[in-house]
Amino acid sequence: MAITWLWSSLSVFLLFLALRLSPKARRKNQNLPPSPVPALPVIGHLHLLKQPLHRTLHRLSQKLGQQIISLRFGSRLVVVVSSPAAVEECFTKNDIVLANRPFFAIGEHVGYNQTTVVRPQWSELPTVTTGATSVDFALSRSSPQVGSTCSCPFERTRSGFLFTSWLKLHVELKSKLFELSFNNIMRMVAGKRYLGEDVDNHEEAERFRELIREAFAQSVASNPGDYLPVLRWINYKGMEKNLVRLGKKMDAFMQGLVDENRRGNGKNNNMISHLLSLQESQPEYYTDQIIKGLALVMLNAGTDTSSVTIEWAMTLLLNHPDVLKKARAELDNHQHPCYYRMSHPLIAQSGDTMFHVAQFLLVNAWAIHRDPRVWEDPTSFKPERFEAGEVEGHRLMPFGMGRRSCPGTGLAQRVLGLALASLIQCFEWETMSENQKDLTEGTGLSMPKLEPLVAMCRVRHIMDKIL
Repeated sequence: MAITWLWSSLSVFLLFLALRLSPKARRKNQNLPPSPVPALPVIGHLHLLKQPLHRTLHRLSQKLGQQIISLRFGSRLVVVVSSPAAVEECFTKNDIVLANRPFFAIGEHVGYNQTTVVRPQWSELPTVTTGATSVDFALSRSSPQVGSTCSCPFERTRSGFLFTSWLKLHVELKSKLFELSFNNIMRMVAGKRYLGEDVDNHEEAERFRELIREAFAQSVASNPGDYLPVLRWINYKGMEKNLVRLGKKMDAFMQGLVDENRRGNGKNNNMISHLLSLQESQPEYYTDQIIKGLALVMLNAGTDTSSVTIEWAMTLLLNHPDVLKKARAELDNHQHPCYYRMSHPLIAQSGDTMFHVAQFLLVNAWAIHRDPRVWEDPTSFKPERFEAGEVEGHRLMPFGMGRRSCPGTGLAQRVLGLALASLIQCFEWETMSENQKDLTEGTGLSMPKLEPLVAMCRVRHIMDKIL
């Protein structure tokens, strides 16, 4: 049996190699953008990839002297774009051609067989998640959670400065910001709070927290089987089996949320309950699977991205106290304290997305946002550069652009502004030393900080009025 399996695998490998090296295949690749060498048989350019990936792709583009390059990730052809003009052409003139997304194993086993919002059938998605009613509803859910985040350290900071992670370790902001973002989305989706001290069901919350952690880890980690199909066939390192197991556990939990809201007979005021009401009139479209997929994607996509952006913004503000002082003065002078306004230029300067993916086109937004041909002094933190008005979408893309841009843009901008404004106006912030905060990025699609933000805060008198 083992010998038969070995010969079968070898035969498949040789057939794949022959097809790749055939004259027809070579002719097909003649019109591709420049590509770095060497591209090794079977694995292509995978051996060149190092973390953080956006910096590696930027170095490869610079080495070739091209803003559009092609790479071979195993069996997949990848085109990397670092040019604003090319991005605009891709997502305005050719947006229909590039509207699809590549298929991955996690989308099959955890993403309900590729039927979540990353697939083309979600043409009605913007009306579900980004309409004015949806955004206002989400904001109404966010305000109490932001208030809870600020009130938690309120009593503990009245006497002076102390470490500002107010959850468990008491040393970092990252955990608290993740809790804030996750509870915001969960309250909007299912009407529950799952992180923090005051949760609705501790046992259920802990179970779901572990599922989310594993899902984040699987989505961030590259599955070699997505690029080398033979590794999926042999279940390399048990990755396929782990995804199947995770998918079943996640589905059972999400189905529990759907069933719980179904028993509420439409009385619950959340997204799942709203979709279940639509299911009554359009059962063929709003199936349980579609509802679970949408809820799961919102939890995955709306949590880490928001918390990471706020953490970067606070880091940059601590490194530039003059900008922090200016932002606080702007908030103090506004007639509605704390909750309803924040300098959008500040968010634009700190919110960075690594890639915008369509088909297997990678737009290296990180490189474009730091291109001296596009921005003057691009690596300096200057929020005032945006005060003149909106910037062309192909130059600044924290939410992507075109048909496949982030459907939660409006929600994210308002919730981020609400949370960041609250932190700035409610507390005075200081670093723990005279040295600036480290700006080294870690690994992950949302480009998190390598070192979690640690700071000190002291409550301001305005908190007495607010809380």
